[in-house]
Amino acid sequence: MNVLALETSTEYCSVALLCPGAVSVREAHAGQRHSDLILSMVDEVLNEARIELVDLHGIAFGAGPGSFTGLRIACGVAQGLAFGAGLPLAPVTTLAALARAAGGSKIVACLDARMEEIYHAAYKRTQTGVREVSAPVLCTALGAPALEGDGWLGCGSGFDRHEERLRQRYGAQLAEVRHGLHPHAREVAMLGAEILRAGAGVPAERAVPLYVRDKVALKMDEQR
Repeated sequence: MNVLALETSTEYCSVALLCPGAVSVREAHAGQRHSDLILSMVDEVLNEARIELVDLHGIAFGAGPGSFTGLRIACGVAQGLAFGAGLPLAPVTTLAALARAAGGSKIVACLDARMEEIYHAAYKRTQTGVREVSAPVLCTALGAPALEGDGWLGCGSGFDRHEERLRQRYGAQLAEVRHGLHPHAREVAMLGAEILRAGAGVPAERAVPLYVRDKVALKMDEQR
């Protein structure tokens, strides 16, 4: 199965092309330049594999949660490419992609959501990917959802920034924390392929970002 994947939910911009026996990737610390970089990355991985858009079975994208602007870029570019080539889309939860990259059998994936909050979800590893056991939510580190049992691995920018409070919340349930991980198009492609194989892809016009939060800034009195 040939699957193109886009991931722009954080300050990183990545593109991956999953083909039988091979994965081509491009990644950059984009800051605010995702829209400037992403299409050239798409061209590079397609040219490297010597295939055209019409040779794809679908396009996966990091649907969220994450940066509102980043989510709109990935979704919009995926929609544009899919419309032109008549391809289905596979929206992939960014926290699931993060969990797949982390390794471990039980993973707590957290992204920093700013405003002293995190995007949180928990997963258990399966033979083909990860299974959601706690759905993505917006919360504080100390108010994170309860987990069952121990042996959990924590990862993501939420742990990079709020590790002390998350360790306070989970105590001995956390066996390890892995720093420096972020959602990547490589894992988005792999999870997207599973969605497409299951026939669960969606038409381009039905693809939407998963924002989770509906508030992007604190009011002045809240900041004080």
